[in-house]
Amino acid sequence: MANFGIVGHKGRMGGAIIAALEDTAHSFRAGVDAGGDVRAVARQCDVLVDFSAPSALEANLAAACREGVPILIGTTGLEDAHYTAIDEAARDIAVLQTGNTSLGVTLMAHLVREAAARLGPDWDIEVLEMHHRDKVDAPSGTARLLGEAAADARGISLADNREAGRDGHTGARGDGAIGFAALRGGTVAGEHAVMFAGEQERLTLSHSAESRMIFARGAVRGAQWLVGRKPGRYTMKHVLELG
Repeated sequence: MANFGIVGHKGRMGGAIIAALEDTAHSFRAGVDAGGDVRAVARQCDVLVDFSAPSALEANLAAACREGVPILIGTTGLEDAHYTAIDEAARDIAVLQTGNTSLGVTLMAHLVREAAARLGPDWDIEVLEMHHRDKVDAPSGTARLLGEAAADARGISLADNREAGRDGHTGARGDGAIGFAALRGGTVAGEHAVMFAGEQERLTLSHSAESRMIFARGAVRGAQWLVGRKPGRYTMKHVLELG
C-alpha cells in the first residue's frame, strides 16, 4: 500500500485521483494547492502526484528531491525550462512525466511509433485533438506525446517538423511535416486521432476519453509503479512494459 500526496488536490484531476484511490489498497495521505507547503506533504507520502500548473513545477520538484520522494507529473503546457528541471531532478529521484496518464493512450502512442517507423516518410502524418472549452493550452499534452512518438520513430525533431495553425495561403505541405489541429468546445474529456495519409489510402489510430477517471486510474497505477524505483526519467510506457 502506498500513501499518496497530491499537488493540486482541489482541482478536477486532483479530485478524480482521490476518488480513484478509494477503489484501491492505496490511500490519499495529504494534498496541497497554490501557496501551500509542498515539502510538508512530500514528507508524509510515499509518492507525489502533480497535476497543478507549470509555474509550480520547479518548487514541486525541489520538494520531492529534498524529501527523496518519487513524483508523477501530469501537468501539461510545459516548456523547455521545465523539461530541463525534470531531467535534473531525475538524477536524484524517480520522475514519471507524461502528457497523458491513460493506459489506452499509452498503448496508442506505441502503435503510432510502430506505424510511423514501418510506413515510412511517404506517408503524411496529422495529429487531431478536441477538448472541453475550458482547456487553456494547445496542442494538448497528449497530442504532443503522439507527435513525439511519430517523430522519434522517424528519427526527426518534432520541433523542426511541426506544422500547426494553418490558415490562409500557406503553400504546400512540407516534406516530412507532422501536422496538428486543435478543436475546443463543450465538455469533451479528450479525443485524439493520428492519421497516416498515403497514396490512395489512409490509416487512422484514435482514442476517445469518456471520463476524466481514465486519467485518474492511470495516474494511480503509474504513481504506485514509481514507488521504490531507482532515480531516473520514466514514462507511462515503462509502466506497461512497452520498452
